[in-house]
Amino acid sequence: MLRGLIVLLAGLLTLAGPAAAQTSSRFDGWTSAIIQADWRDGYGEPIQAFDNARRDLIQGFQRAGFNRADMVDYSLEKSSPDAVLAGVREAAARTNRGCLIYFTSHGAPDGMVFGDAPRMAPDVMANMIRNSCGTRPTVVIVSACYSGIFLNALQGPNRMVLTAARRDRPSFGCGADEQYPWFDGCVLETLPTATDFLALAAGTRACVSRKEAEAGIEHPSEPQLFVGPEMQMRLPTLQFGARTP
Repeated sequence: MLRGLIVLLAGLLTLAGPAAAQTSSRFDGWTSAIIQADWRDGYGEPIQAFDNARRDLIQGFQRAGFNRADMVDYSLEKSSPDAVLAGVREAAARTNRGCLIYFTSHGAPDGMVFGDAPRMAPDVMANMIRNSCGTRPTVVIVSACYSGIFLNALQGPNRMVLTAARRDRPSFGCGADEQYPWFDGCVLETLPTATDFLALAAGTRACVSRKEAEAGIEHPSEPQLFVGPEMQMRLPTLQFGARTP
């Protein structure tokens, strides 16, 4: 009889194995989208920096706790602007807890390069985020020159917005000899030790300042940060970390 009980318990533990192996994260139910919106330098020649950033940001945010099954990534070199907008909206419709939207591209004082479409103006980006994420907690990161132009349009009580530069300044590191744009590289450098999005923003801004000082940049980019009142309360509870049982 004792032997029978042991066999029964062993069978139950085996059945429980897959459930026990399931992992969870504070970002379960969050949609994340990493969008490489350009692939060229300022002269229209192909470069790898944006694609490198997209590839490694996927891995970095996965390690921070985001589920790859709820993550989409796009290169505007390979996907049409309409397909990207539709894909982000469809991905967000499959979840209901939060959104992380990350753009890496070139920018100008009137908007961000978005593939071969007209530059994405602040109102267009705001509509995209609103249509995809609604009122759920949302983090938007825009890595582009002059990306501070998006700050006002994206503000909301449920939003955190981090931009690579203020509205009248370029960002740096988008040349053919760079592995990543400097801002993206600083996000990647900071992610492994950041505890949450607020720490990620602080560390990234400090890293950008250091790189620009070392390079002797006369007019630094000055990355901008906005955190809405609802997100001020929520962000400290959204801790980064590997997915845990």
